[in-house]
Amino acid sequence: MEIVLIVVIGLVLVGLVVAWVVARRGRRPASSDPAGAAAPGPRVAAPRAPAGGLASRIRGAFGAGQQDPWPELERVLIAADVGPATSDRIVRDVRERYDAGDDPTELVGREIRTILGVPEDLDLPADRLGIVLIVGVNGSGKTTTIGKLAARLAGQGKRVSLAGSDTFRAAASEQLGAWAERSGAHVVSQERGADPGSVAFDAVQAARARSSDVLIVDTAGRLHTKQPLMEELKKVRRVIEKAAGSPPDETLLVLDATTGQNGIAQARAFTEAVEVTGVALTKLDGTAKGGVVLAVRDQLGVPVKLVGTGEGTGDLEPFDPEAFAARLLGG
Repeated sequence: MEIVLIVVIGLVLVGLVVAWVVARRGRRPASSDPAGAAAPGPRVAAPRAPAGGLASRIRGAFGAGQQDPWPELERVLIAADVGPATSDRIVRDVRERYDAGDDPTELVGREIRTILGVPEDLDLPADRLGIVLIVGVNGSGKTTTIGKLAARLAGQGKRVSLAGSDTFRAAASEQLGAWAERSGAHVVSQERGADPGSVAFDAVQAARARSSDVLIVDTAGRLHTKQPLMEELKKVRRVIEKAAGSPPDETLLVLDATTGQNGIAQARAFTEAVEVTGVALTKLDGTAKGGVVLAVRDQLGVPVKLVGTGEGTGDLEPFDPEAFAARLLGG
């Protein structure tokens, strides 16, 4: 008898729950029911987030009632990772040219393009093996950049070899090998823990024997503040120079676009150690401010030569100063 009573009570409760659910559905708007007979109305776009580029913030600094916009303009530039010294230069130059009624964003954009200069391609020889040394801190995207660069050069009809001189990181050679398969490049590597200079030396010899046009040398990521690691990097460069008879034709610093002002310190340390000739900028996505590029170019004279724009093999492009300036400004 007790069991029957429990079953009856359970059925009543289930019935009440079902009735409540049906009632809730009945109160929903017809347009939310995918099976409803009413035709859907026009879609209303979600409101856009405020523009994140510099242009809107620069105009804000010169907004109504601003008697002295220059300190605010400098704060805006520093917040975009342009750096104090370069921000001061831009503000000073814009201030000298500014007249009431001028568009400040146009003047700032002009200064940005002046600092970035003209596009600079990779400087690789046509009559001998060209060597590209890739350096940078941990996690900046060196190996991925190497794979994309190898694919880009192979697409230009060049024979490419890769040197796996990152013998420290686990699976570094496997990752390099995977990229090599996509581009048809040849990889020279040794076991983990081998001397990076030895790998680089063997790679130069192997690339010549295979009549390669370009050798790209991977190196282990290292903190620019760790002097013993930087000394090891100098050794790799010396070994390349000894094996090839000349220093690397290009030494590219792979720089994360989101790295902020630390990027200036990185660029300075690597330039002093191995004479960086250009920057390959990675992770230039919608959140990247990228203003550090201006500081590196202005203070160190190192140009950006390549930009990674995605994860695909073809997502590596020559740096376009005009396009970058427009992106930085926000349109």
